Amino acid sequence: MKKESKEFLESLLTTYSPSGSEEELQGKWLDYVEQFADKIETDLVGNAYGIMNPDAKFKVLLTGHGDEISFMINYIDDKGMISVVKSGGINPKLALGSRVRVLGKETIVGIVGVTAEHHGGAKGEIKAEDLFIDCGFTSKEEAEKIVSVGDHVLYAFDYDYMQNDTIAARGLDNRTGSFIVAEVLKALKGKKLNVGVYAVSTVNEETNTGGAYFAASRVEPNMAIACDVTFATDFPKMDPKSHGTIGLGKGPVLAKGSPINKAINEKFEQAALDLDMKLQYELTPRSTGTDADRMRLTGKGVPVALVSLPLRYMHSPSELVSMKDIDEEIELLVKMIENLGEFEDLRPIKR
Repeated sequence: MKKESKEFLESLLTTYSPSGSEEELQGKWLDYVEQFADKIETDLVGNAYGIMNPDAKFKVLLTGHGDEISFMINYIDDKGMISVVKSGGINPKLALGSRVRVLGKETIVGIVGVTAEHHGGAKGEIKAEDLFIDCGFTSKEEAEKIVSVGDHVLYAFDYDYMQNDTIAARGLDNRTGSFIVAEVLKALKGKKLNVGVYAVSTVNEETNTGGAYFAASRVEPNMAIACDVTFATDFPKMDPKSHGTIGLGKGPVLAKGSPINKAINEKFEQAALDLDMKLQYELTPRSTGTDADRMRLTGKGVPVALVSLPLRYMHSPSELVSMKDIDEEIELLVKMIENLGEFEDLRPIKR
């Protein structure tokens, strides 16, 4: 990965982007994409758009959501201790004893309190309402000078490079997707394209997928591709019969199932053959759990595909992905788009 691209990824990973408050990250994304896109736009929900070849009749929408899971403050007690609720699929068990960042009038440090083992330790099921956050305040009045109900709380983790070209970070789900769609647009700059490409860093996927609805409704694409993460299963206690066989460093993952358009998948498979690239597969028989589900049901209906990055330890403070997989997913998307004609008939039955 080139230095400029790597620095952009690191910038996204060190920017707080809780679902519903993604503005800082979206601004950085637009600043980067503006260097090579034909056009940039925003919309009423906060999506960021980079557009290439906007006059083409056939439109391809690429989305990667830039929001991340978090907690939200719902109560401050008389001693200044903070209570929270979940915003997205965050696991309260993993929060115990963690350092967090509270995004108030200023960003401050907090600790998720935990009972010491000497006093019995944490027991049983842990829910968000069982947590409390200690920022060092001594009263509610002192706390409310800085923090308020509705402020977001995130894990205080950034990124670390690890062995075998892997990277660990908070919120790789799915700022990697936001990064990938930007890099695809960058790689397509100067190429002769038959289609218009609409790369979008979407908002709200972790809470309601509303950003995807706004994006697909606005663009009215002929095909839409969600770029997200999926569960790697190559670590202890994962059952391949139940969860599939997906590994880090073994290539991008295509979804198969009723929401997915088979013709788009075939185009990805041809692109992989052209590149001599290995693909992995996951099953999405009913729904994908990603932006693809919402985009598919906009307007008159949109044919969709899902290309995912294998990721270990999803929705934990330290997720893990392969940099090689990121690079290959970008290559795959670029090649598939390059191969598209001025019009593609994506109907499964042609009569």
